[in-house]
Amino acid sequence: MINPDRFLSDLHQLRSFGASGTGKGVVRPAYSDPDIAARCWLADRFADAGLQVEIDPMGNVFGLACAPSMLLGSHSDSQPEGGWLDGALGVISALEIARSCKESGGPAVSVVSFQDEEGRFGVTTGSAVWSGHLDQERADDLTDHSGITLREARATMSDMVTGPVNPSQFSGFIEMHIEQGPTLDTSGDIIGVVTGIVGIRDMKITFEGQQNHAGTTPMALRRDAFQAVSHFNMLLNDRLQNVVTPQTVWTIGHITLHPNASSIVPGRATFSMQWRDADADRLARMEEIIRSTADDVAQMNGMALSFGPMLGLEPVAMAQGLVDALSDAARNIVPDAWRKMPSGALHDATNLSRLMPVAMLFVPSIDGISHAFQEDTKEEHLVAGLRVLNHAVRSL
Repeated sequence: MINPDRFLSDLHQLRSFGASGTGKGVVRPAYSDPDIAARCWLADRFADAGLQVEIDPMGNVFGLACAPSMLLGSHSDSQPEGGWLDGALGVISALEIARSCKESGGPAVSVVSFQDEEGRFGVTTGSAVWSGHLDQERADDLTDHSGITLREARATMSDMVTGPVNPSQFSGFIEMHIEQGPTLDTSGDIIGVVTGIVGIRDMKITFEGQQNHAGTTPMALRRDAFQAVSHFNMLLNDRLQNVVTPQTVWTIGHITLHPNASSIVPGRATFSMQWRDADADRLARMEEIIRSTADDVAQMNGMALSFGPMLGLEPVAMAQGLVDALSDAARNIVPDAWRKMPSGALHDATNLSRLMPVAMLFVPSIDGISHAFQEDTKEEHLVAGLRVLNHAVRSL
């Protein structure tokens, strides 16, 4: 039988790696010292549970049961200012179920903590490489915002690597996660059975203008790269209106100005452009509008324009058999407090859908907050999610 106290204890212990000192928040970016320490701890916990520990060249940490087995898990890296449950919940719930199955002679369950799900170097990078969606050589050339390459970062844990892990030994993948949105918290439901995951596109855009003196350069003569970004953002919001739905989202989340000084007109601006939707055709149409709008802005402002590599994943529907098992479990554990719902956030399950049947299970996020130190979920809801997941896995 599952042990809720042991599960919660492990979850809080994982939070100690990179604890922010602000609430329950964590600072555990991929390949940072706290991230690597957490992976070492997880490897020890997997081994204590009787699982065979394997760590692949990306730093994905597996705890393997005998093959074939169901694979459960998520990721344990965090955003630069992250919450304690994002990813961690899926890993620790997987550990508890695998451990309890070992103890009770239940089905074979393996566990994984994928690396760089939060995208320090790309989009769900660890599972993207493991699933074959992203070639390792191409991935190694990806850089973070400070210019460090993935090749350099993953070298910091090269001594932990045991070798590749073959996906063919797994019969399917289920990922439990906090919702990271307000739907369940608002409705009062405890469980969300995910029906599908949105697709995502992500690329960098650079406007190159003219660096100049901030006090002597007349406004009419400036080729201010930041003003170009502002112009682009305003135009884009207008031009997308007839294409998008209320569920479509797009974000400029990171911007770098050069030379980034208060008395200099910025000559270069590089920014992230990310958009998400459940329809692949709409994602493609949005890309056309984004590129054409950037080109128009560059011409209107006398700028050079360049685009970085396009990263992204297609929308994915969950495997019906696994959805049915999770729905039956939710109906049994929380009969009047569950719903089916889509995921607006991206998850490792998207990449794994290329290899095996996948499904996801959500528990509420208090006030819909995630990717912030304030992220939290009631412990009784965490345990309810564990019970639903356990029921589904054993029924399979």
